[in-house]
Amino acid sequence: MQAGIGFGGGCLPKDIRAFMARAGELGADQALEFLREIDSINLRARQRVIELVRKDLSDNLAGKKIAVLGAAFKPDSDDVRDSPALDIAAQIAAAGATVTIHDPKAIAPARKRFPALGFSEDIEGALEGADLVLHLTEWKVYRELDPAKMAKLVANPIMIDGRNALDREAWIAAGWKFRALGRAN
Repeated sequence: MQAGIGFGGGCLPKDIRAFMARAGELGADQALEFLREIDSINLRARQRVIELVRKDLSDNLAGKKIAVLGAAFKPDSDDVRDSPALDIAAQIAAAGATVTIHDPKAIAPARKRFPALGFSEDIEGALEGADLVLHLTEWKVYRELDPAKMAKLVANPIMIDGRNALDREAWIAAGWKFRALGRAN
């Protein structure tokens, strides 16, 4: 486990909430509070990313272009159930930003779930003209990106690594403002 945008998927969040219900039925108050706090921390991690976006761009996100790398809740999957990446993307879009998402496998299910969001089949298309880039699913293809090449595509080279998986020094050396959850920024 590492610092990041939190967990999602079809099982763990649902199981934690089921454990909470059962702990409440059994009167296990300490277990109930512990599980509530886990759920709350998980949701707050998503909000932390949105706070960083606002800190780097503006409280008013209207007209800002945000590229999102990753839609699935985990790499090597097309599963978008309770995806922190999609939740963050949808909240940023609701705040007025134009969001374009790339994912190697999960574009179709993500588009079905959130048809109002923008999607790109290629990474370059997602990054073109972006004011800020969010790395939200730790796909190997994103770790292998050339930061110097990617900097030429964006309007502003600002990267928020929500999965704490990119090579910070390489991105900074290529001229990016780089933030990662769980690291000093």
